[in-house]
Amino acid sequence: HSDAGSQYTSIAFAETLVLEGIAASVGSVGDAYDNALAESTIGLFKTEVIAKGNPFHPGPYKSVEDVEYATMEWVDWFNRSRLHSRLGYVPPDEFEAAYYANLSTPQPEPSPI
Repeated sequence: HSDAGSQYTSIAFAETLVLEGIAASVGSVGDAYDNALAESTIGLFKTEVIAKGNPFHPGPYKSVEDVEYATMEWVDWFNRSRLHSRLGYVPPDEFEAAYYANLSTPQPEPSPI
């Protein structure tokens, strides 16, 4: 997904996407609504992974591989273990398991009136 910048709307870029079998997704022009989630996630990433003293990589990053490994660790933690307020401070894995367990639990039949 991208904004409507000229590099993302060029014919050459569009042709490359088609050749790779990728569908383009371009946001609306003149607002930041499409970008809010990405900006929020990037901010969290910078605070939780890139900042000094982060738990995902001790010491300075010395290579691209260091950044890639820390990013993989953070994404795994964020998607599986991080306590999200939107989920009632329950880890995503636990929340998902409870959700599917609830779907498979037979619900009581409504009583006739």
